[in-house]
Amino acid sequence: MGQAAISVVGLSKRYGSVTALDGVDFEVRPGTIFGLLGPNGAGKTTAIRILTTILRPSGGHAAVLGHDVVREAATVRRLIGLAGQYAAVDPNLTGRENLRLIGRLTQLPGARIRPRAGELLDRFDLAEAGDRPVRTYSGGMRRRLDIAAALVPEPPVLFLDEPTTGLDPQSRTALWQLIRELVGDGTTVLLTTQYLEEADRLAARVVVVNDGRIIADDTPAALKARLGNTVIELGMGDDARAGRAAAVIAGSTAEAAEQEGALLRLASRDGSRLLLDVLHSLESAGLVPRTVTVRESSLDDVFLALTGHRTGTAASASAASASTATGTGPAGGADDPGGAP
Repeated sequence: MGQAAISVVGLSKRYGSVTALDGVDFEVRPGTIFGLLGPNGAGKTTAIRILTTILRPSGGHAAVLGHDVVREAATVRRLIGLAGQYAAVDPNLTGRENLRLIGRLTQLPGARIRPRAGELLDRFDLAEAGDRPVRTYSGGMRRRLDIAAALVPEPPVLFLDEPTTGLDPQSRTALWQLIRELVGDGTTVLLTTQYLEEADRLAARVVVVNDGRIIADDTPAALKARLGNTVIELGMGDDARAGRAAAVIAGSTAEAAEQEGALLRLASRDGSRLLLDVLHSLESAGLVPRTVTVRESSLDDVFLALTGHRTGTAASASAASASTATGTGPAGGADDPGGAP
């Protein structure tokens, strides 16, 4: 097996009494998309900042293409591109001027700067807006320009810190396609995300981080297979009724139902048989569900099984779904608070 694009061993970072990373280990193969997944405050951005030489670790070792991020920081910086959570482009310059400026700052050969800016504007569908000030761009356009800026020096390794946060679904899907194309050209991409669907759709391998520790490291398919291929969701109408239904299910099947307000959720590798058994038991108890949903398991379900709670984005969506089923209106769920940097 060849050299890893990114290697992380025992990485830790402490801020006084707060531990942001606690002995993190993972490896990223060249030419792949690697997902660093977790809620706000899990330690994802801290890991990115260490790998991109912005922060020094408190312990452990990390390398990019074999170069230590502390001892060989200058070399690492020449090998990487970084698009952080917030756009780093100048809103008063045009898109083209921003890319040319990055070319000069990264010491791209002078004859290469103008052609490279034009190439990236074309690739990221920004050519028509290239001579407009960035302050006139939409959120999706700014995000594409920010990633284009990270690619000006043609880095073999690209770090994307929550690249689609705040984008509408259409812009998010378009950006996903661009990321796939970059990897098709040989770029290695490490992305952090709270969006379970994003990791599922893009990443060849996923590390799940919670409270600064890795709690899972596998392919998305393997993580979902651990849980079960099928998820059954039963909307019972109200919390008390759901509680009674959960007790009935526990007493009549080998599976336990997880309760989230008025919603019951079960995961199984034999979903059709379980569904029939559960519905029969509930009907006998006079507790027929108001709604029934059968779907494939997702990384949302995996994260819940691993941590006991959902990511902020998933929790909000789940609360909205439950309130719609019961007809009680928005449930008012909140994102997980950002703790460690």
